[in-house]
Amino acid sequence: MSTFDPAAFLPDDLLARIRERASEHDRENTFPQRDLDELRDAGYLSILVPVERGGAGLGLEQAAVLQQRLATAAPATALAINMHLVWTGVAKVFSDRGVPGLEFVQDGAAAGEVFAFGISEGGNDLVLFGSDTDAAPQTDGGYAFTGTKIFTSLAPVWTMLGLHGLDTTSPDAPKLVFAFIDRTDAVTTGDDWDTLGMRATQSRTTRLNGAVAAPERVVRRIDPGPNPDPIVFGIFSVFELLLASVYTGIARRGLELAVSTAQRRRSKKSGAAYSQDPDIRWRIADMALAYDALPPQIATLARDVDVLTDHGSRWFTLLSGVKHRAVVMAKRVVDEAMLVAGGGSYFSSNELSRLYRDVLAGMFHPSDPESAHSTAASAWLGPLEA
Repeated sequence: MSTFDPAAFLPDDLLARIRERASEHDRENTFPQRDLDELRDAGYLSILVPVERGGAGLGLEQAAVLQQRLATAAPATALAINMHLVWTGVAKVFSDRGVPGLEFVQDGAAAGEVFAFGISEGGNDLVLFGSDTDAAPQTDGGYAFTGTKIFTSLAPVWTMLGLHGLDTTSPDAPKLVFAFIDRTDAVTTGDDWDTLGMRATQSRTTRLNGAVAAPERVVRRIDPGPNPDPIVFGIFSVFELLLASVYTGIARRGLELAVSTAQRRRSKKSGAAYSQDPDIRWRIADMALAYDALPPQIATLARDVDVLTDHGSRWFTLLSGVKHRAVVMAKRVVDEAMLVAGGGSYFSSNELSRLYRDVLAGMFHPSDPESAHSTAASAWLGPLEA
């Protein structure tokens, strides 16, 4: 899409308002409702929905650029919106490959529905490959889900939750069931989100007590464990690339703030701007060299998803690797930006202080460092011997 203009979807004035509100939501530990309202009014929730279904018809490559841009203004807002975009991105992966079943996600996003991501569970390091949530089959073909999901971003506002659970009672059990539920009395949202960073995501704990997914909202029933099903590839690819985008956006903002500070501050000793100090120049150059590597990597892999490039089994190494590199790079860049900016950045009201806390969350998202390294080791060395 050679004519793609990010500012057409995220105008500078909208970003400025979102950035201005970010410190308030971080300080007060509140959800950025006005951010969501303005983004929805701008059509941002349906950027990955095809034009014929009421969306902007963008690809994952363009969405990744936009999420980097949004994250420079408010990382927590971008991370929260990520979870909605994951499901619309998975729906695009399905439709691009001729797989039916997620058209209701596209239509819902175009109509203003807010989708949340209900996959994470405490202590479940199988993530997509297993679940501690019970998925009980219903006589009409639906499922009732009972269990606890953690880190449910958009907790105060979501209207539909995409989740998975384990069916252990059907004749062909066990089966992992992926489905979508509405917010009903069978869903309880905790008020337990009081974290170091990414506070505005309001990624609260969600408890399910027989929450029912209608038959038409049951998307997939697959065998537990590694699986070539499109639902696994769709979630993993979109999730990893959009996460990498958010943290790359944080790095970009950290670099911008470091440059601005170096140009503004002057040395009492020499009278020269800090931008003329050789050590500061080296530090900022090192930050820039680290940052510059990530946007092209994200763009290439996102484009490969869009054009149906077949990387086979290498997909999982490539995707977990780019997410891992993005968060490691972002943390390093923000660390360096804090040093360039000096002691003022240590105050909690300083934007760099917030970026410093926000960027730490990147290591906890799948794929975590251990998983990324295990995936890479298996790809290059083969599996561990029994």
